[in-house]
Amino acid sequence: MAAIVNYLHQEIIEWSDAFVRAVPGRCGRLIRGVYWRGRMKYLGADPSIGSGFRALGPENISIGPNFFSTGDGFLSAEGGRIVAGRYFAINNNVHINASLQGNIEIGHHVMIGPNSVLRASDHVIGDTDVPMQLQGHTGGWIVLEDDVWLGANVVVVSGVRIGKGSVVAAGAVVTKDVEAGSVVGGVPARLIKMRDAAIATG
Repeated sequence: MAAIVNYLHQEIIEWSDAFVRAVPGRCGRLIRGVYWRGRMKYLGADPSIGSGFRALGPENISIGPNFFSTGDGFLSAEGGRIVAGRYFAINNNVHINASLQGNIEIGHHVMIGPNSVLRASDHVIGDTDVPMQLQGHTGGWIVLEDDVWLGANVVVVSGVRIGKGSVVAAGAVVTKDVEAGSVVGGVPARLIKMRDAAIATG
């Protein structure tokens, strides 16, 4: 009996998520703000959440005031944790995944461009006699400090801290820490210039 009740409860949640995800216009944004405030661990005032937004493990997600999502954003924290500050903005099809023992911390005034991916927990790959799919996950973490801008199609892997005021160019793959105030790009991402130098030279 308990299994049936649990199944029906999960079905109701998934149908509710799907309905709320599809409502268009300003009305949809208002509805999603109210809905996800009730589902997430914390969602601050004045969110603006576009259609297509999804969250798994919302009880492990905390986001500060003025969260903005253009559409089709995906946050996943089943068995993990996502914490973001105020004025956090994600563009279309951003995928932020801390599920399976991951931890992602995002500061204030952070912008993430379309199709970008942050993944904090990796598959275990050590045993070549067992399919990787069956070996579990490593856990891991990612930190984006305040005032960070990730361009379109950026990938950030586990174990990386991106320093305050940094810019990551479109298409970059960030595999190691980024110093505060840096502009980085490429695969793997490398320093292009410092922002203060760019400002000084116009």
